[in-house]
Amino acid sequence: MDEISRHTEDKEMFRPAMANRSLQSCTVIPVLIYDDVADAIEWLCRTFGFTERLRAGKHHAQLTIGDGAIMLSDSRSGQEFDSPDDAEFLSPRSKEVKHEILVNVKDVNKHYKNAHSRGARILRKPKDCMFGERQYTVEDLGGHRWTFSQTIADVDPKEWGAIKARTE
Repeated sequence: MDEISRHTEDKEMFRPAMANRSLQSCTVIPVLIYDDVADAIEWLCRTFGFTERLRAGKHHAQLTIGDGAIMLSDSRSGQEFDSPDDAEFLSPRSKEVKHEILVNVKDVNKHYKNAHSRGARILRKPKDCMFGERQYTVEDLGGHRWTFSQTIADVDPKEWGAIKARTE
């Protein structure tokens, strides 16, 4: 068994060794880059239903939704960079998609109506998918793509052509 396979079998590897009040205890926390973190906090909370967990100055924040979390970081555009590596902290460029975030919600139609009424750029209206989800996709004020999903049926992955990778 190779090193990566051996580690992914060990689920304890993905649990924090101790609690830290400065960081949400999720296994995966996306960090999204925005030109204006304060505007992004307000917009994401109002439009998508996030809750602000903490803020560090004008350049960093943590938001929660359900049992998930995201972090926001300043793009530092137009500022002096602390190191050459910091130059990588730039907002997504127009028409360049590098990621999409999926968030499970209880009522996708209600969520869609709220996002639409608050000016979210709708990329795909709610639709039922063959894998048992009803989803819609939007773009936020920073150019990040979000898909909001509601489970509407328990569908065997084989029914739509997926193959289960391993047995839990």
